[in-house]
Amino acid sequence: MLGEPELELRLLRKGHDTRAAAELHCADCGRVPLTGEQVFEFDDGSVCVLCREKHRESPRAISPVRHVEHGVSVRRMPLPRAA
Repeated sequence: MLGEPELELRLLRKGHDTRAAAELHCADCGRVPLTGEQVFEFDDGSVCVLCREKHRESPRAISPVRHVEHGVSVRRMPLPRAA
């Protein structure tokens, strides 16, 4: 049976590994682009702004890097109208 400190460490590592696997990396240099930075998508992967000049063809798509909490943060809900 795991003690509290061991369980805490396992959960922390699991969350870190899951997040690291999901992070976007540049296909050329391996750098993680910053939030708000543009990422260029080519057939061989996504490329950061710094490595964009190495590719002569035009990208399939250009998209901004979103914050890790994009889509899961708290949102305001409209108040119900009084009858």
